[in-house]
Amino acid sequence: MKVTDLELAHFRNIDAMQLHFGEHVNIIYGENAQGKTNILEALWLFTGMKSFRASKDAEQIQFHQNEARIKVSFLADNLEQSAAIHFEEKKSAFLNEVKVGSVAALSEKYHAVIFSPEHLSLIKGGPHQRRLFCDNALCQIKPRFAQFLSKYKKNLVQRNAILKDYKYNTSLEMMLDIFEENLAQLGSQIIIQRKKYLEALQKQAAAIYTGIASGKEKLEIDYHCSFKTENEETLKEEFLAALKNSRSEDMQTLSTSVGPHRDDIEIMIDGISARKFGSQGQQRSAVLALKLGEANVLGEKTGQQPIALLDDVMSELDEMRQDYILHHIEDWQVFITCCDPHTILRLKEGKTFHIHQGKLVQEST
Repeated sequence: MKVTDLELAHFRNIDAMQLHFGEHVNIIYGENAQGKTNILEALWLFTGMKSFRASKDAEQIQFHQNEARIKVSFLADNLEQSAAIHFEEKKSAFLNEVKVGSVAALSEKYHAVIFSPEHLSLIKGGPHQRRLFCDNALCQIKPRFAQFLSKYKKNLVQRNAILKDYKYNTSLEMMLDIFEENLAQLGSQIIIQRKKYLEALQKQAAAIYTGIASGKEKLEIDYHCSFKTENEETLKEEFLAALKNSRSEDMQTLSTSVGPHRDDIEIMIDGISARKFGSQGQQRSAVLALKLGEANVLGEKTGQQPIALLDDVMSELDEMRQDYILHHIEDWQVFITCCDPHTILRLKEGKTFHIHQGKLVQEST
């Protein structure tokens, strides 16, 4: 997949802008708070996912305006296509000038991955951030996975609610059995899909990290799961037994102590925890490798290589690691924001866009 053009109107601090992108590396540079990240945000929103900036839709409309519009032209499935999103009282989306039911529907044709400084929480944050990364990636590849997650969470809430009342009403045991059966069924599927995905991601991310680190370091991904068995039916039985065995303890804490909602994913560099011992540059490189690895896995599964959106990726990386990003990510389209104008001087091939106060100052090849 390749994006050819982007049009913005009243989006964030951008009054009106039209950009014509190159097929490979596109660098968007300028000082802080000028609108660089707004461009990446617009490109990301066509995936149908929420903004990586965790903002409300109303905040994406320029001050003193009632609406905002973004439109993208792109190549996918060897066809020229377009998508548009209108922000008014309600958000509406269009694919090839035909209105679709929701922005999420655009994800059938448009694919992207995003790296932003907030994604450093994959390394620095708690287990929830790493589970969320894995689950969101799986939802793009396997839409049914989102249903498993939703049903699992509902059953988890119900079990926890029963645990609260069980000591006052033991007749709830039958209901507890039902919700535990559901949790074991759904949870075993979630765990197996996570394991399969992380195996595929390990191959891609490790190879990318080796390139970023010029072969001097090795990246590994380890899924910390409560259950070791690989067989789905055996896993379900083991999970169900663990739920029943933990009832007494769980009634004290009013929470469910076992299951995929408790799992973690450890990222290691040369066999050592990146979270505990990695440098800032190593942690940033590891997250970048994970995100680019995510893109490659998504490309393999969908047949369309997604675009890569890299926000402020260059800071805290040495020139060797920056060089890999600029010159060794081949055969797909990359968008990079940065503040340092010296970065563009090292770009051998690609396009650059200078942004100042929400305006395109210069576009160069």
